[in-house]
Formats: sequence, C-alpha cells, structure tokens
Amino acid sequence: MLAAMSRDHFATGISRHVWDSKYRYRDGGLIHDRTVDDTWRRVARALAVQEGDAAPLWEQRFHAILEDFRFLPGGRILAGAGTGRDVTLFNCFVMGTIEDSLDGIFDALKQGALTMQQGGGVGYDFSTLRPAGTLTHRVGTIASGPISFMRIWDSMCATLLSTGARRGAMMATLRCDHPDIEQFIAAKQDARELRHFNLSVLVSDAFMQAVEEGSDWPLLFPAAALDSDEGEIVLRDWPGCDGAVPCRIIRRLPARQLWQRIMRATYDYAEPGVLFIDRINRENNLHYRERISATNPCGELPLPPYGACNLGSINLTRFVHEPFTDAARLDTDGMHATVQMAVRLMDNVIDASHFPLPQQAEQAHGTRRIGLGLTGLADVLIMLGLRYDSDAGRLYAQQLMEQARDAAYRTSVALAQEKGAFPFFEREAYLAAPFVQRLPADIRDGIAAHGIRNSHLTAIAPTGTISLLADNISSGLEPVFDWSYSRRLLERDGNYRQYEVSDFAWRLWHELHGDAPLPPYFVTATQLTPQGHLAMQAALQPCVDSAISKTINIPADYPFEQFQSIYREAHRFGLKGCTTFRPNPVTGAILETAEPSNSHCCSIDREAD
Repeated sequence: MLAAMSRDHFATGISRHVWDSKYRYRDGGLIHDRTVDDTWRRVARALAVQEGDAAPLWEQRFHAILEDFRFLPGGRILAGAGTGRDVTLFNCFVMGTIEDSLDGIFDALKQGALTMQQGGGVGYDFSTLRPAGTLTHRVGTIASGPISFMRIWDSMCATLLSTGARRGAMMATLRCDHPDIEQFIAAKQDARELRHFNLSVLVSDAFMQAVEEGSDWPLLFPAAALDSDEGEIVLRDWPGCDGAVPCRIIRRLPARQLWQRIMRATYDYAEPGVLFIDRINRENNLHYRERISATNPCGELPLPPYGACNLGSINLTRFVHEPFTDAARLDTDGMHATVQMAVRLMDNVIDASHFPLPQQAEQAHGTRRIGLGLTGLADVLIMLGLRYDSDAGRLYAQQLMEQARDAAYRTSVALAQEKGAFPFFEREAYLAAPFVQRLPADIRDGIAAHGIRNSHLTAIAPTGTISLLADNISSGLEPVFDWSYSRRLLERDGNYRQYEVSDFAWRLWHELHGDAPLPPYFVTATQLTPQGHLAMQAALQPCVDSAISKTINIPADYPFEQFQSIYREAHRFGLKGCTTFRPNPVTGAILETAEPSNSHCCSIDREAD
C-alpha cells in the first residue's frame, strides 16, 4: 500500500508541470494535493457524494478509473471538483440569443464575462445583430454591425486574462446569408483583431446546393428589424424567433464567389471554420425542442442557447496489451467497464457543479448532456501496428468508437431506470431522432421502456492539455503531431522553461526495441494527406451524437483548388463541421517551440475548452 501511495505517475517533466500548474489544488502556499493521486481522490470523493449512502463505494470505483489516467475528465472537473470553490465544472457553454438592442448586447456581454470568470469557454451566434449601415428604428442611429460588437467581447476576454483568470476561449458564428458575412470572413486577417475568438460560418444545405449549381445567393435580415421597405421578402428560420419569419433580401451575390471568399480566408489565415448547420439540427437528439446555431469554442459541442456540456475522454493507451507484437490487442472489456463508470461519474458532475447563470443550470439539468470521447487513438493504432490513414486503421477506430457509444447509451438507459430520465425527455420524439434510430435495437427498446438519463453522450474533444498530463499521448482522434520536439511553457514563478517532449508510443517503441527503425505504421500529422485526416473524422462521426473537434493539417504548398475540395468532401461525407490549418503569417505554425503571441484556439495544446 505504501509503495502504491508513493508511486510517481509522471514519466515526463512536462506531465508533472501540467498537473502542478493547472490541476493541483492549492490555496496560495497551502498545498492540498500532495500527489496526483490526491487529485484523483479529491475528484472521486466530490462526485461520489451524489450517490448518497453508497458514496464510499462509488468513490472507490471512480478513483479506479481516474487512477493511472485511464479516464481523463475535462480540465474544469480536475481543477475544481472537491475544492469548495465557486467554479463551474463544465468546460464549455453556448450563451443565450443576443437581443438586437444595446441593452440586450451588454446583458449578453455581462453573462459571457460571468461565465468565463468561472472558467467556462463560450460560444455565440452573432447573426441576430443588424448589419452594419442599417438604420435603427427607435433612436435613428446607424447600426455598426456584429463585427464591431465582437471587438467588445474580445476586449472583455483580454481584460479577464489580465486579472489572472484562465485563458479565455470564445466561438463566434454567423449565418452564411447574413449581410455582413463578408466582413465576418475577413475579420481575423488582421493579426490584431479578435484574437480570443474562433470563427465559424453557419453553412446551410441550400448554400452548398447554390455553390454546386453556380446560382446567386441572397443576403437578408428579418424585415421587422429594418427601416427600409425595399427588397424582396422571403421566409426564413432565424435565431431567437419561433418558426420562419419574413426576411428582406438586402443584396445578392454569386454563391461560388462567397464560397471562394470563405475558402481563401481559411486557406490563407486558418479561419473561419465551417459548420454544416442543417445537418447539426437534423441529427440533434433534441430536434423536437432545440434550434442550434452555435457551438462551444472548439466545435465538438453544438448547443442551444445556454446549453452546457461537461467533457471527458477514455485514454485508450491504457488498455493495450503486448504492444508492437503479433499478439497486440486492446482490452475492450476493460474499455467498456471504464466507459460505464465514466458515464455515471460525468452524470454526477451535473449535480455537483456550480453554474455562472441560472439559465445554464436549467439547461444542464433539463438535458443532462455529457460529452464522452476517446483520446490516444493514434498512439493505439501505432501500438497495434495499424497505419492511421489505412482502411484497416479507420475501420478499427470506427469499431472502437461504436463500442464506446453503445456502452455509453446502455449505461445511460440503466441510469434512467435507477435515477430517472432527463427532464426534457419525450419518448416518441426522442426515438424519432436519426442518430437514435441508428442505435442497436436493444438500446432503442431500452429507451422506449425506461427512457434515458442523458440526452447526448458522445463528443470527441481536443485533449491537448490533459493528453500532456497523461504522459503526452496523442490528442483526441488527431494523428501524432511529431515524435519529439521542444515546448516552452510558463512556470508558476512567471519564468519560462524549455521541455523536451516525445510521443508516448514512439517512446515506448524505443524502450522495447532500442534504436530499431520505425515501422511504416509510424506516421505523423504532416506525413498524412488532408484526405487521410478527413477520412478518419468521417469514419467516427456516425458514432458521435454531438460532433468532433479535428484539425486537418494542410501543407503550406498545398494547391488552393485541391484545398477547396476538402470542405465539399466534408459535406458529402456527412460531417457536422470542418476545420483546417495551414501555416500562415498571422497565426504561425500549429505548434512552435516558443508559444506564439497570437495562438490559434485549436492549436495542439488546447485542452477541451
């Protein structure tokens, strides 16, 4: 027992640094977590409290999956659970609909500040704000447009950072038919602008069809908010409105011209990303009560106004036996058992967490959404001798995600039988959701009989920071970034320190085989074609009820014409969104030895918001 308690779980200095600087519980000079095991026990104890008299039993079970990094809860859970601090355990939120008035805008700004102050990343749809240059009815002034107000949010986020709050992350979305969409597309081409935002265009199926057909595309806005009587009126669904409303067409432009603007900006500046918003809404398990128009900062969680989700990832590397041999295998029974326990743990997070706003608490308790995913996938494929961009590698990854999905859903049905279904559950409407209809028959029968505890259960998040914590395993479903490199990180004393970082699977190979050459299944992100990246995301998306955060690496010399086709392929493959990264003069490379001053929010070291 003493040997187990004194065991050093950190194989690398950078892992210890991440724990000490981000997740270790301390009050000033008073250290509560002497070891990382203390951190695991703190989290397990805090979340087991929700089990009432059975808390001691569940504390042991929760600790067992946290131990040795088998299950990696989101960063807010690790940092906040059991500390007694008034913080949220949820990593990310989508904020309420922004009312198109000065009062409404600044109320939304205040709500965002309160949320980020407690550690949550936030997403906003700015499509509700009138386009620049339009006359406002009540006071006769000219609207400055959504981009101008986004700058206020950006300044607020920077101000919170200066007070020592956790690094802010925000997502801004805008409809592809908003009259200011061209300014939105170009908003981050200035290296000084909107550095705390990720940007994504809400792309509709109708727009993609217009691009294919080469037709014109209308830019429009709800007529009731405009002073002009000129222009054709059409009906459109609009955020903040119940059903379709009359919208006035302000101007038209060729759909392919707008698509080219999006693609060129993304090619040259790595933003904006693209969200296929109609597919997001069609595939939403809560299609019967939600209209989604925004996501969390990294895009893996499409959420309704005030929606929130807590995140966690199964560390697949801890389930591989006899790696790099003909007998290499993954302990699927162990993985399933960990998924089952992780679902219960994450469900308890909902009841243990504080919420910055009452509306967020209402949404979280009403849906009981969780986002359970996988991490270390690329390392596991390597350890099993499967190449990331091979048919066999993709099939194996898809089967793993399918097994995790089914284990999670079966657990949630059992939890509903024990504790009750989520309050917003409507049996017939929920069972009619396309994702639910594709589940195995026994799960659908269980939902019909008992309901389900959580409206959504799966998401694949970026796990940059918690993957570093767990011995630098590969992040999420991303390929290995590189085998070894240097990282310059800020220490607690304010000084920078250089860390030599090496990939988990690469290091294990050399421990077992010395300097033997790497087999051909060792591939890094830059050795893969963009299509190789995209195909892996497409293989896993059918098994994920929320979405996937994936950055497709693009070589600097990749032809623009081929680049454009990636996004069309993403739409054809059934993805909910697409993000690419090509080195550029504004954001630099995706990972640099020195931390770039204008870092990209989807860079390799992003934790799950």
